[in-house]
Amino acid sequence: MSKISVETPAAGELLQTELCGIKLATPIFAASGTFGFGEEFADFVDLKRLGGVMVKCTTLKPRRGNDGVRIAETPSGMLNCIGLENPGVEKFLSDILPRIKDRMTVVVNISGSSVEDYGTLAKMLDTDGVAAIELNVSCPNVKDGGIIFGTDETQAAKVTDVAKRSTSKPVIVKLSPNVTDITKIALAVESAGADALSLINTLMGMEINIDTWRPTLGNVTGGLSGGAIKPVALRMVWQTAQVVKIPIVGMGGIRSARDAIEFLLAGASAVAVGTANFADPSITMTIADDLETYLRQRGLKNVSELVGKLKT
Repeated sequence: MSKISVETPAAGELLQTELCGIKLATPIFAASGTFGFGEEFADFVDLKRLGGVMVKCTTLKPRRGNDGVRIAETPSGMLNCIGLENPGVEKFLSDILPRIKDRMTVVVNISGSSVEDYGTLAKMLDTDGVAAIELNVSCPNVKDGGIIFGTDETQAAKVTDVAKRSTSKPVIVKLSPNVTDITKIALAVESAGADALSLINTLMGMEINIDTWRPTLGNVTGGLSGGAIKPVALRMVWQTAQVVKIPIVGMGGIRSARDAIEFLLAGASAVAVGTANFADPSITMTIADDLETYLRQRGLKNVSELVGKLKT
């Protein structure tokens, strides 16, 4: 009796996937604000093996960030109030992008203080070397009384629409968890033309120094990230995946392949690792290795076979 041959995927093929037409070596991204511009991690990570790097948030003008303490460790996580410190889009385009564009898949996270800012940034970044644009909508619209773009359906849709009309690149909208119903925001930006979603951004939190009776952070409050927020992030990814048709990049407390697999099963097409990079700068490679091992053990031929397969 002849043996039936079973084709085994070659090393690396199991993790190959795509997002918005972008071919990815793995479904694992480095989240914005936790990985610099990518080049800082070159000694620890095979940058080509990442799905991509969501580089440090970029604004129209340089920002020095907030004064005082900007990072504080918490149980199973951290608080930060960096304040979007960055050299500005012109410096990014002239100095940084030329250095990194051939080393990794570059996704540029952008933030503005008005709807028009997002359009201007998206247009300026519609250039070779930029694979996609991620909209940080967790900042206030100064022209409309300081309302946070990502907490208002109309504002979020306006930002998405102007960005889409200003660039040929895929537009990914990063959703804030600081809302009553994240699915309403997701549906609004999907209707406005978003190509994908990334969620979640940080939860708002604070810490108080009981010796000085003052807030630990210079900005009083900050964004909570890390393992502590994973259950919230996972729930929001699952809820959002039930109502939208566009792909999701899941993030929030991912520290292992097991965490990443949970997000994929919940409906994420890819994941992004953030705070864990501070504790272990090579963690993304460990997650990729362990994810590939899991797929082989389960007899799966591609990571896409996990997406949205949660049994309820």
